[in-house]
Amino acid sequence: MFTSMILAKLASWRRYRQTVRELEGLNDRELADLGFGRRDIRAVARQASF
Repeated sequence: MFTSMILAKLASWRRYRQTVRELEGLNDRELADLGFGRRDIRAVARQASF
């Protein structure tokens, strides 16, 4: 049980990091088309991953 909890947290963290990397690769125009700015990337990734 403890191991599965750790693995779930690790998977969430990996999804978060992947989302941040992908969003940081977009330019400001593409981010604006999605409805947020560069300063919102971490919050959006956090919401999508956890």
